[in-house]
Amino acid sequence: MENNNSLAIFETYKIRRHFNQDTETWYFSIIDIIAVLTEQQNFKKAQSYWTTFKNRLKKEGSEFVTKCDKLKLESADGKFYKTDVADVETILRLIQSIPSKKAEPIKLWLAKVGYERMEEMTDPEKALNRSREYWQKQGRSQKWIQQRMTGQETKNKLTDYWAQNGVSSGAEFAILTNIIHQEWSDISITQHKKLKNLKTQNLRDHMSEEELIFTALAELSTRKIAETEQTQGLEENKIPAIKGGKIAKDARKALEEKTGKSVITGENYLVDNKTSLIDKKK
Repeated sequence: MENNNSLAIFETYKIRRHFNQDTETWYFSIIDIIAVLTEQQNFKKAQSYWTTFKNRLKKEGSEFVTKCDKLKLESADGKFYKTDVADVETILRLIQSIPSKKAEPIKLWLAKVGYERMEEMTDPEKALNRSREYWQKQGRSQKWIQQRMTGQETKNKLTDYWAQNGVSSGAEFAILTNIIHQEWSDISITQHKKLKNLKTQNLRDHMSEEELIFTALAELSTRKIAETEQTQGLEENKIPAIKGGKIAKDARKALEEKTGKSVITGENYLVDNKTSLIDKKK
């Protein structure tokens, strides 16, 4: 299941979004929507377009800008920054203001993703099935998909523990997750993404089976240690994060010693990458 902060896919574009549980409202990154409307893959150019457009609206006294909010969303470097977001109604007004052949398709897409979230809240299995179908279309094996979903469940249990024991979602979750990753793999999440030539893509979606397994082992170990030590808050939970990561690191090194191969790999599932994991499995 996806969390409240997630990526949605529109054609080849990644659109960041947040679901407010209290109001049952989707909020979408305005810059990401702008990128679609202007068919701009370069984030900085889409950001520049939005800045110019927003300033013009302010000068015109448009109330559109006042309806925009700011939320911390994950950026390409894996960090969370305050980002202009808007609900579906406001986004639709934005779409009307920007001449684009993508206008009608993205309107239909916005309606669709909103409806799907409502379905998933009443029937979580639908979210799992959609994820499975997406990975199948991307060429993942059944074995990989099962490991990816098992790993996600392990991660969810860990973040549930953190949320219930004084750790704030967003930045603090990211800090602890990076500590675990750094400890078991000897590189940060950002470094791992760079190694795999990833930008806004989800690192786990481009991990090998081995990388997924050791990530899950590190997170499972972290949760078990945290539960045993009953850690509270960010600082206390850094300790089990280090210990849990070290358990997976020791296992990784033992495997690498036996096989002579590194578990950490720069391979990915990008369709235009000739050395991708998909190609290796063919």
